[in-house]
Amino acid sequence: MSDLPPPDPTAAPGPASAPASAPASALPSVGARVVAFVSVLLSGACGALIGYAVADLQCSGDCAVQTGSAAVVGGALAAGGVAVVVVLVLRAMGEWRTIRERDGVAPRRQPTGGVRARPRVQ
Repeated sequence: MSDLPPPDPTAAPGPASAPASAPASALPSVGARVVAFVSVLLSGACGALIGYAVADLQCSGDCAVQTGSAAVVGGALAAGGVAVVVVLVLRAMGEWRTIRERDGVAPRRQPTGGVRARPRVQ
C-alpha cells in the first residue's frame, strides 16, 4: 500500500502555499464588453437589412423564402465578421493594459477640451 497519511477532509483544496496577491483579471471592462455586444447586434441587424434588400431587388412576385433566407444569411455574416474584429480588439486592449501595468506606465490623460493654444514664436 502507500505510506502517505489519509487526506484531511477539512483542509482547503489547492496548493498549501497560495500566492498572496492573485493576478489581475484579463477580462476587459464591463463597458467595453457591453459596447462590443451591442456592436455585434447592430451589425447583424444591418447585415440582415442589406441581405433582405438585395434579395428583394432581385426577385419579383412572392419571394418571402428568398428574402427571409437572404436576411438571415446577411445578418449572420455581418455579425460573425464584426464578432471576429471585436474579439481581436478586446484582446488587444487586455494586452495593452497588461503591458502598462508591467512597465509601470500610468495611462495618459486626454485633454479636458477647449482650443489648444498656439505655440509662441520668438
